[in-house]
Amino acid sequence: MRKEMAKYLIIIDMQRDFVTGALGTAEARALTPSLCAYARQFDGKVFFTQDTHQEDYLSTQEGRLLPVKHCIEGSEGWRIVPELEDVFARADAVFCKPAFGSPELARELRRRFEAGEVDAVELAGVCTDICVVSNALLIKAFLPEVPVAVLSALCAGVTPEKHEAALETMRSCQIEVR
Repeated sequence: MRKEMAKYLIIIDMQRDFVTGALGTAEARALTPSLCAYARQFDGKVFFTQDTHQEDYLSTQEGRLLPVKHCIEGSEGWRIVPELEDVFARADAVFCKPAFGSPELARELRRRFEAGEVDAVELAGVCTDICVVSNALLIKAFLPEVPVAVLSALCAGVTPEKHEAALETMRSCQIEVR
């Protein structure tokens, strides 16, 4: 007997440092209420990712290329935005990731797919042009036959132009942009 299929919403890095903190943007702040409303009514499984760095961040390759200390594990900036804390508290899984994409997230979705538990994946969050696109491409590589969509109005890039460029990249890789 086949298990019931499920939709997954992956909320990428909706952490204080990316919304109101060190790397926050007006676009990330603006999408937060809509993303909260969508997540609360979502009829499926909800996963979160958290960008997670250590105190030595500035000595890492990423830190040398982006010398802004952010999302240091356990710090206020690392925490999920307060508006999403209720959804985060009931998340089906949380993936702390030291880099842009999370292979663990993609592997877990593949494991669930092989068990007959995944029929669609949606992504929302920040930053469209860095972590959202990285995770969307990983998920599509691990699950080439599963529909993967990015919710463009519930994502924000480093700049509006980079957001649009990332959406175009995802379209080219057969990720639906809604």
